Amino acid sequence: MLLGDARQGKLSDNLTGFGRALRRAGVKVDSQKIALANTAALAVGLGERDDLSAAFEAVMISREQDRLVFRELFDVYFQDPKVANKLLAQLLPSAGGKAEPSKRRPRVQEALQAQKKFGQQAMPTLEDQKLEFDAVMTASDIERLQHADFNMLSATEYRLVESLARNIKLPMPKFASRRSRPANGGTRMHWPGVMSHAARMGGELMHLPRLKRQLQPLPLLVLVDVSGSMERYSRLLLAFLHAATRDQARYDVFAFGMGLTDLTPAFKQSDTDKMLAEASQAIRDFAGGTQLGVSLASLRASHARCLVGRRTVVLVISDGLDTGEPSALASELTWLRRRSRRLLWLNPLMRFDGYAPSAQGAVALYASAHGMLAVHNLSKLEDLAASLAAIIKK
Repeated sequence: MLLGDARQGKLSDNLTGFGRALRRAGVKVDSQKIALANTAALAVGLGERDDLSAAFEAVMISREQDRLVFRELFDVYFQDPKVANKLLAQLLPSAGGKAEPSKRRPRVQEALQAQKKFGQQAMPTLEDQKLEFDAVMTASDIERLQHADFNMLSATEYRLVESLARNIKLPMPKFASRRSRPANGGTRMHWPGVMSHAARMGGELMHLPRLKRQLQPLPLLVLVDVSGSMERYSRLLLAFLHAATRDQARYDVFAFGMGLTDLTPAFKQSDTDKMLAEASQAIRDFAGGTQLGVSLASLRASHARCLVGRRTVVLVISDGLDTGEPSALASELTWLRRRSRRLLWLNPLMRFDGYAPSAQGAVALYASAHGMLAVHNLSKLEDLAASLAAIIKK
């Protein structure tokens, strides 16, 4: 079978346009991957649509968080004649695309808006880019993005909100440690300082230095859900946490899906983008299922030292849609609660008015957590520090 339209040979143009649409959706695609897609089409042929989609995905997608966007954009781009502007007849089924416009992801909708015809992209001029930048940064738009759900953002808005989230601080409440330092208002006498001062004053005790206990931030343990339902929240919240915990004395970060992934080494990176790239390579079950009970069992077996003397604040970032055994999850959450100062559940589903945890995993989390907080927009992230302090002081 010949590739493309046998009369016009436009499959290469279509693949080029598809690659540009992927880039507009925030997927990293270069000319080399587009060339590999051409080679993959030659290898698998055009007889089976699923085979062609799998081949394109294998050579064009390198990050787990881009797979669902690729699949939805592939369905729309290669099925809807209005979007693809009459693509190859042998690639088009009689029915319309699977994804209805109202149900498409914002990244996919934005990627398709500029599509004109075979492989052609509406390239913005410098003036257009300037106007778009000015419009994005107006006070009204910033105010709107402050309360916009992360899951409903377009690709451009998502990148802007991610950059804004990196500027939000998360100061942890402090506790009096066992270590002390010289201070005027301390409760104990600093005898070495007393003797040193007396020696300088010829034996006269003119000043009595004292010791005061040092204040240190509470240790932090973060568990981030990277399942499919948390896809849009996970990356943005990881970027937020990386910037917010930069000055934290002690913290540990884990991602959980079907298993547990230690992201603490990735968080040692000074650059947030490098951290996200390293975390993406480390997480093997991104956008999969959720088994928090199994993940907590791995935490108890291999990383129990993260919980320091019942002073650790534990943040579980999840929507509570767990697919594991409820009794095992409840048992592991009881163990975690007993060994932490506060167990807090950060739940994106609180964006819905009147939300009540009804799923089995959500019920177990709600019963064990000391508090449940919303983290679905920038405004809630800004309020997070104050909310944490209020719950920890209880």
